[in-house]
Amino acid sequence: MTATAGRRTPPGRRTAPGRVASPAGSPAPAPVPTLEQSYAACRALNRRHGTTYYWATFGLPAVKRHHVHALYGFCRYADEIVDDPAFGTLDERRLALDRFEARFFADLARGRSDDLVLKAVVHTAKAFDLGRDLFVRFLRSMRMDLTVTRYATWDDVLGYMDGSAAVIGELMLPILEPAQPALALAGARALGNAFQLTNFLRDVGEDLDRGRVYLPLEDLERFGADPERRTVDDAWRSLMAFEIERNRALYVQADAGIGHLPASSAAGIAAARTLYSAILERIEANGYDVFSVRARVPRRDKALAVASAVVGSRRQRGRGERRR
Repeated sequence: MTATAGRRTPPGRRTAPGRVASPAGSPAPAPVPTLEQSYAACRALNRRHGTTYYWATFGLPAVKRHHVHALYGFCRYADEIVDDPAFGTLDERRLALDRFEARFFADLARGRSDDLVLKAVVHTAKAFDLGRDLFVRFLRSMRMDLTVTRYATWDDVLGYMDGSAAVIGELMLPILEPAQPALALAGARALGNAFQLTNFLRDVGEDLDRGRVYLPLEDLERFGADPERRTVDDAWRSLMAFEIERNRALYVQADAGIGHLPASSAAGIAAARTLYSAILERIEANGYDVFSVRARVPRRDKALAVASAVVGSRRQRGRGERRR
């Protein structure tokens, strides 16, 4: 899945955004959050569930950072509805996603929200005039996860990732403020897809636990690999090596887009690119075992990548100022 879900209520009971369970079991309105509280809640979601992405945001200017957290909060909440068994049966999760979607678009239309997560999301969407269709595409892919468990071809996977990943790059672009958005668009989409494929490769075992396989069936057949065996044999290693090279090609495509960003934005995105692509190196170092060990980038490496990106950004801005 995407690095995307909301906070957990007590096991076995979930409620709609912005509501809590009353002692009697009926939903009661939650206190209306302030905008500051809403952004803080989204930041907490990012910090708790997307540590690599969270670290990379420190490479961005503070004025942009909270907007990125808001988008993460939106994606994470929807993803949680789809994946968390505490939301109930398939039909109950589908209904919860319908309600979340209806609530969000109603709040977006009126320009404000009283929901703890959506208040910041709506504020960010309005501040940057983020198109409604971008959110529609994202939620369409989230809905696919309720019914689609296998993808026949790479093109089919790309169709899913258009909404789950590439569209995230499109949502981010106005916040990152490239001088020529049209030139940065392809790279932004490629980076979203690269992040998503990295997640797929790292999380094969976890996705299997949810009954899903995101790697194309045509690739599994070509290499004679079967993830459901959870065995790292020659066929599996060959498949993973192939997918990792495909993944790295996406990162190369993304690099062109990063080059169109202003230095202040490019620093954080370059840090994210460095950290996510490093996960591929960890998978390789683990012998392509994504079943019994999770590929993790050490915290020290995350801090160094962000620091390096920030220093590089400052130097670039300094050279620009001297030229003026």
